[in-house]
Amino acid sequence: MTSSPRGTGRGSAGSLSVGDPWRSGSRLQRSRGSWRGRFRSLQIIFWANMPKVKRSRKAPPDGWELIEPTLDELDQKMREAETEPHEGKRKVESLWPIFRIHHQKTRYIFDLFYKRKAISRELYEYCIKEGYADKNLIAKWKKQGYENLCCLRCIQTRDTNFGTNCICRVPKSKLEVGRIIECTHCGCRGCSG
Repeated sequence: MTSSPRGTGRGSAGSLSVGDPWRSGSRLQRSRGSWRGRFRSLQIIFWANMPKVKRSRKAPPDGWELIEPTLDELDQKMREAETEPHEGKRKVESLWPIFRIHHQKTRYIFDLFYKRKAISRELYEYCIKEGYADKNLIAKWKKQGYENLCCLRCIQTRDTNFGTNCICRVPKSKLEVGRIIECTHCGCRGCSG
């Protein structure tokens, strides 16, 4: 079978060079789906060794020095949660601490601006722009019925089997007495109120 110059023919090696490690018969033989596993392991290595996110060079607004220690502490907790071993946990359980810390950080900034009015709008917008808070989650918190929303995945109907919200969005009064519920997305035990 002759190979096309672009490698579009079925089973053809394409225009691979002689020293290409993905070439058929080499040490890293290309088999069905194996490149995905290698790519995933390279992704994990990259993210595990990734340095702290660089923020903008623009000087932060007034009041930043008051909230910076708390945000740095939450960033440190987030790094610990990301590197925490997940042996013995279900696949979804390993992400729950990350969702909780993300919620805590966003709620902290939301409460400072909307509830306690302790920071300026300029500082609030700076925190959102720099990624310290989730603007979409805050937008939901401002709407009636979503004041205690745990994460955005719990209201996305495309993530559920029957096109409904997550179980944590069901009010406790409508659930069986004594039934303990736990969201599969973020580990929430009920955020509907």
